[in-house]
Amino acid sequence: MEKIKNQIIKRKHKKPILVDTFFNKTNKPKPIVIFCHGYKGFKDWGAWDLVAKKFAEKGFFFIKFNFSHNGGTIEQPIDFPDLEAFGNNNYMKELDDLEIVINWISDNNTYKHETNLNNISLIGHSRGGGITIIKAEEDSRIKQVISLASVSDYKTRFLAGEAFKTWKTKNVFFVKNGRTKQNMPHYFQFFENFVANENRLTIKRAVSNLKIPHLIIHGNKDTSVLIAEADILKQWNTSSQLEIIENADHVFETSHPWKDKNLSSSMQKAVNIMLLFLSKTLKKES
Repeated sequence: MEKIKNQIIKRKHKKPILVDTFFNKTNKPKPIVIFCHGYKGFKDWGAWDLVAKKFAEKGFFFIKFNFSHNGGTIEQPIDFPDLEAFGNNNYMKELDDLEIVINWISDNNTYKHETNLNNISLIGHSRGGGITIIKAEEDSRIKQVISLASVSDYKTRFLAGEAFKTWKTKNVFFVKNGRTKQNMPHYFQFFENFVANENRLTIKRAVSNLKIPHLIIHGNKDTSVLIAEADILKQWNTSSQLEIIENADHVFETSHPWKDKNLSSSMQKAVNIMLLFLSKTLKKES
């Protein structure tokens, strides 16, 4: 299996994007899967490498990447050495990053014999789920989309009341990272950028207008994004497929670092469901 880590997409006057690719080199085109991490996430978090290998073993060309402003750097892509970038992140930047990655693989001569550009699927975890839904609705290159413990609304996740007023006055609020112990900044531009682009960033609008297969996976023990959000996504797109994994939390019983050679039972179930969903779509096309 080919596993090529930390490929750099350079962008003039903009932060670069780090990309990993996992695939079996056969010189035959494979369906492409692009994975988007969530809030306080990164491409190398926990068991994502193992997940990527599972997809590659089943004949997919799997891509995962760090959003440019997730707080990582080229030199240190794991965790958050660049908190200033983290504080200046927003949903529009993440949508732009995903667009860049789709364009990168579409124009990449290195992989042209290994990729089927007519079959690109997106998987988004948590906050990344909303990004992938929005992109899938607006980009005809995307043929399937999978929401993994996804949020259903961005607007309701902002601060409210006195906390919001304080944020606006001070221009920043901090969130403690329980694992790294960092105080992670969020500048007020995050909210201002959302308001300026609210229609595009409304997940309800995007999911309601999806014309492609949509799989929703959620754990019933998720305390970070409640299972009610999966139910809402399903209500907005009744043709979607909703799968609930019993006893699974927000990260499907994985953690960082993940030193086990095998996936957790919950994550393995999620992977099996995703692979079955994508394979059914492939059979319809063949």
